[in-house]
Amino acid sequence: MAIPRKGSRLITVDGVAYRWRIRRKPTYGQAIGEGSLTFAIELAEGPGLVLLVSLPFSRPDVWVGERTMAVRPALVAEAVRMALG
Repeated sequence: MAIPRKGSRLITVDGVAYRWRIRRKPTYGQAIGEGSLTFAIELAEGPGLVLLVSLPFSRPDVWVGERTMAVRPALVAEAVRMALG
C-alpha cells in the first residue's frame, strides 16, 4: 500500500528521496496511551515496500497520560539508516 502524497513529507537520506507520514489522527488505543507511535516510510519515486516504524513511546496527542516527544526528520533519517543496515 502506498503512502498518500497529501499529508506526507519528503526527506533525503544518503542521496535517496523518501516520503514519510504519521497517521493524522490516533487510533483509539493510541489515544488512550495503550499503543505506540508509528509512522510509515517509502521511496518517493513510486509505490513499493513500506517501512512501518513503531517507537517505544506514545503519540504527542494522547488523551490520557504523559505526553511525549515529537517525531523529527533526524529520527526518520535514523530509522531509514537502521532499516538499511
